[in-house]
Amino acid sequence: MNLKSSLLLTAIAASTLFTGCAGTGPNTQRGAVGGAALGALAGAIIGNNSGHGNGANGAAIGAVVGALAGGTLGNANDHEQGTIYGSEREARTNVVVSEPPAPPPPRQEIVIVRPAPEVIWVAGYWAYRGRGNYVWVEGHWVRPPSRGHTYVAPHWQRERGNYIYVEGYWRG
Repeated sequence: MNLKSSLLLTAIAASTLFTGCAGTGPNTQRGAVGGAALGALAGAIIGNNSGHGNGANGAAIGAVVGALAGGTLGNANDHEQGTIYGSEREARTNVVVSEPPAPPPPRQEIVIVRPAPEVIWVAGYWAYRGRGNYVWVEGHWVRPPSRGHTYVAPHWQRERGNYIYVEGYWRG
C-alpha cells in the first residue's frame, strides 16, 4: 500500500468516525458515512485527473466535505421523519423556552395492519421544530431496539424553570 492509498483510507476512516455521528439519529450517521465515501471517491478522481497526482489530497478534502454535507442532510431527514433515539440524552434538544407553545389538535389516524408481531405502533404527533412551529409526524410501526425497551413519546420537560423539548426515544 503506497502513501496515497494510506492517506485515502485514513481520510475516509477519520471523516466516517468523527463527523456528524455522535449523539445523532440513524440518517445523520448514514449520511455522514455515505457522504464521506462519495466525497473521498470524487475528490480522489478529481485530484488524480488534475494531472498533479493529488488524488490522496483530493480524497481527504472530499471525504471531510462529503461527511459534513451528508451528515447535515441526514440530520434534517431525522428531524422530518421523527426519528426515535436510543436514550433520553440523545433525544434532548437545545430548545429551551419559558412556556411551550401549544400544538395543534392531534390528527385522526388510521392504524394499518400490524406487519410483524415484534413491532409497536408509534402514534402520530406534532413534533416541535422551533419558533412556535410544529410539524405533523405520521404514525408508524417501529421495531424496538431490543426486548424490554419501551417507547417514550416526544414531550416537553420542565427543568430549572424552563422547558426543554425531548424527541421520542427508547427507554431500556
